[in-house]
Order: sequence, then C-alpha cells, then structure tokens
Amino acid sequence: MTDAQVSGSRARTRQAIVDAAIEVLGRNPAASLGDIATAADVGRTTLHRYFAERADLLAAVGTEANARLDRATAQARMAEGTGASAVHRLCQEYFDLGSLLSLIFTEPETGAGTTGGGCDPDFAAMVERGHRDGTIDPELPVDWVQSLIWSQLYAGWSYLAETDASRHEVLRLILRTVDGAIAVRPG
Repeated sequence: MTDAQVSGSRARTRQAIVDAAIEVLGRNPAASLGDIATAADVGRTTLHRYFAERADLLAAVGTEANARLDRATAQARMAEGTGASAVHRLCQEYFDLGSLLSLIFTEPETGAGTTGGGCDPDFAAMVERGHRDGTIDPELPVDWVQSLIWSQLYAGWSYLAETDASRHEVLRLILRTVDGAIAVRPG
C-alpha cells in the first residue's frame, strides 16, 4: 500500500467513527464507546487508536458539527430573499442535521456553537430583514425566533422518532408551524 492509500484509509476510518458517534450519541448521549465502535464497524481498539478518550472523540464531533452547520447555513442562503423565505430555507437545511443537533443540545462539551448565548449576526440580520420587509412579525425578537426554530426542529425530530410519519411529512409540519408562528398578524 502507498502512503496515500494508508492515509486515505485512515481518514475514512476516522470519519466513519465520527459519523457513528454523531448518530449513536444523538439517539443516546450515554452510549458507550463500544456502542460507537460497533456502529462504525470497527473494534474498540481501533476506536481508541483514533480517539484515546471520550473527550477526544467529542472534540472531533464538535469540529465536524461546526463544519456541517457552516455548510447547511451557507446552503440556506440567509442573505437572500425575504426574511421569512430565508428562515424557511434554514429550517429545511437544519432538519437534515437532526442527530447532530440533538447531540449538540444534549452534549454541550462537543464545543459546537449553536446553542450558546446570543444569535449569530447573519441570523440576526435575516430576522431583522424580515421585520423590515413585512414577512416576520416585528414584535418577535431575534432570539425568540431562534428559540422558536430550535424548538420546532427538536419537536420534529422527536415526532419522527416516535411515529411512523415520513421525513417529508414531519418537515412539512415544522415549516407550517414556523411559517405560521413568525407571520405578521393583521392589525
């Protein structure tokens, strides 16, 4: 094997472990490293070669979480269109990050920065644009809109796990709820 093949194989194994950790810990934050190794289809010894401690794995998950959130945020194009249409796109992009975001909410030591104090300036600009363009109720503060989105996404992921509803149907319910909640009320 060449060095490139070995390094490619190591990178794939490492990524498989991180992906498995996101899925397993997203469903059960108390899952063992053995559970993660099984889900990644590697032995515990292999997992420990890549991540000596649980904290090392959580740090890698945090790095992956931030990268995925950055990609989803970019794909939502928050600076385009009306504020409400951007919120709609953001919910769609974040919906597919269910396990990851559930993990971030339950394991803040991952270091991923989505639930900390304050809103991202781009998020705030999107909501304020919606206030100005008449698509988001100006009585709703930015941080309230953010909390609303997170709560509805969490409710959707829980509903998906507990029922036989399709992902499409659950996403439709989330979007309907968020769209209705942020809409300007007739005076």
